[in-house]
Amino acid sequence: MTGERRSASEKTSKDPLVEFATNLNQRAAEGETDPLIGRASEIERAAQVLCRRRKNNPLLVGEPGVGKTSIAEGLAWLIINDKAPKPLNGCVIYSLDIGSLIAGTKYRGDFEKRMKSLLDALKKKPNAILFIDEIHMIIGAGSSMSSNMDVSNLIKPALANGELRCIGSTTFTEYRQVFEKDHALSRRFQKNRCERTKCR
Repeated sequence: MTGERRSASEKTSKDPLVEFATNLNQRAAEGETDPLIGRASEIERAAQVLCRRRKNNPLLVGEPGVGKTSIAEGLAWLIINDKAPKPLNGCVIYSLDIGSLIAGTKYRGDFEKRMKSLLDALKKKPNAILFIDEIHMIIGAGSSMSSNMDVSNLIKPALANGELRCIGSTTFTEYRQVFEKDHALSRRFQKNRCERTKCR
């Protein structure tokens, strides 16, 4: 019995979507996300971008602490409650855990193998949407002195050919100083400004 449990556990741990990402739909269904107030317009804009045929990757840009991550969580809540636009019905939002992705990788090949396995898993799910918080951090993440193959370069082909839909978030400063300078990556995203909510 113990052997069976260990085998099942090992099998589960090999799922890259479990190891290196968080299912935001599942978190919303289990009530682990906070109620979203005053963000209807931002969520609507993000949903509209995701429904496009081209440049369908929204980039949430705002000051630190304005609640950019909560917009992705709010969209996941709308999806599971059948309140999102019809083209998003059945979609699942996965939040990338960049720390887990890089942690423990001793060799260059280890990181690339993890990232490629995650991308392959996402490609097998046509309704999957990848959320990358602080997306500027993927530029250079996992690269080495002898290689420029970082996370951003690994996902660019999937974004370009429509195999991957992505929601990113970053600050105004990081957008100007880092993200915007990677033209091949930034042109795949539609910038959406996120201002502070004004709730009375």
